[in-house]
Amino acid sequence: MITLIIAEASLELVPEEIAWHSAIKKHAKRVGKESKEILLDRSYHHAAMLNLKDTYKRGRPDIVHFSLLEATSIPLYYEGMLSVYVHTIADKVISIGKKDVRLPKNYNRFVGLMEDLFNKGRIGDGSRDLLKVEDMDFMTLLDRIGPSTVIGLSRLGEMGSAKYVASIVKDIEGACIVIGGFPKGTFSTSIRSRFNHTIAISKYSLEAHIVVARVLYEVEKAQGIC
Repeated sequence: MITLIIAEASLELVPEEIAWHSAIKKHAKRVGKESKEILLDRSYHHAAMLNLKDTYKRGRPDIVHFSLLEATSIPLYYEGMLSVYVHTIADKVISIGKKDVRLPKNYNRFVGLMEDLFNKGRIGDGSRDLLKVEDMDFMTLLDRIGPSTVIGLSRLGEMGSAKYVASIVKDIEGACIVIGGFPKGTFSTSIRSRFNHTIAISKYSLEAHIVVARVLYEVEKAQGIC
């Protein structure tokens, strides 16, 4: 089993300290929800976000959407060989169900699903949880998973191809791959400290879903399941 964590992801409900802002109240009214029941989204809430801590890392749920579609639409996931988690910048962890969770391809439907998840705590099909969210920091998540090695993909890492990452994963049972789910900046120091390997797969700063697609494809080839 291989684990993918999308870490410090730009996915959260509107925080209480800016829920009063006119830009947020206007958007919430338009979608028929309370201010603290909608996702923080820079496309709508930029003016309200200016004074938020780590504002450059927040308000981009589309990054998580694209990345999750890449991760859950491939043979590695269908075969039950990939566990997927989202660790958010607000220290919540979303667990994605095994093998057959089908996330909405439409962005607006994805937003609605995530808002329901954050407000309800879980989304199920009657017999099991398809999605579950818990209060949990990155360190606690790693302790729960207990990976044999943690590979962080960062532009600040040593240069190595996606194929090189796949070779590490192939040789070590229970590897965990960590990809940033934010638009700018780098992993926090506390998260980087848990990496056994920090690798840059390109000299360019690639978007998260591109990194997910390239690395997991090479993992599939190395595992012989393409």
